[in-house]
Amino acid sequence: MKTTSPAERDIQMNKATGRDTRTAVLKRSIRANVPLRKTFVQAPRGAVSRHGPLKEFVTGRDLRGLKAYLMIVAACSNGTSGWSTTHDSAVWARMMDIFETATDQSARTGAWRTLRRLEKRRLITCHRASTKITVTLLREDGSGQPYDRPRGDTEEDRFLQIPTTFWTKGYDEALDLPGLALLLVVAREKNWSTFPADKAPKWYGWSPDTHERGLKKLLELGLVERREEYKKAPLSPLGMTMAYQYQRTTIIRPRKPRKQATSPATASPVKKNVATPSRSEGAR
Repeated sequence: MKTTSPAERDIQMNKATGRDTRTAVLKRSIRANVPLRKTFVQAPRGAVSRHGPLKEFVTGRDLRGLKAYLMIVAACSNGTSGWSTTHDSAVWARMMDIFETATDQSARTGAWRTLRRLEKRRLITCHRASTKITVTLLREDGSGQPYDRPRGDTEEDRFLQIPTTFWTKGYDEALDLPGLALLLVVAREKNWSTFPADKAPKWYGWSPDTHERGLKKLLELGLVERREEYKKAPLSPLGMTMAYQYQRTTIIRPRKPRKQATSPATASPVKKNVATPSRSEGAR
């Protein structure tokens, strides 16, 4: 029976995990929420097809690719390096949790192949120099157009937000592909919206069964909450219909930015000999 030496145990205990790596990447991006254009999930009304690039991940069963893409958006979308980020291929592999099931070289190869799939979908460009890989964001709709920060002033530019705690707390690790896809779908809509499974093929491009399994997974993990909505239906046997409405729970909603306290050095000086208005005077 093979035994592990104290030195080997110490190395294993102090080696960075995939979550450690993702957390470090997010900390460097200095943001509480990650913006993602809604066109990644679903095309705007009036388009020939309502399907967004998300469909290809779901129908292609590419969970690793979807998780990698969302992390790339998180790493690049602050714009500090021109919408790009560079890491050693081993870091990319650890970020994608590939080292858990592969050797060093196989993990590096797997990371590169994953990035190349995203490039073929026209969501990123990637360049490899020795062991370093540089990834640059493209627009989330899969058009291949250069990326720019979404501002939300048009329908094509509206965006959802993913809190960084989604990664740092490990919620991403618990989700399967239907669950992650439906989390993005729910995040795209207003609170307490309905998500009928029979509309999934037309609206998103996947099956009703996948749609229902995704919502069920989110409920099991406590990432969404559900309530019943009743409407009058004069021609139905009961005279009414019932549909479920969903919204994200608090733990997965966007974080509000912290208010910075004004330091004494930057506070506006109070002028002497000037009467301070009372609360009633200033409230008008």
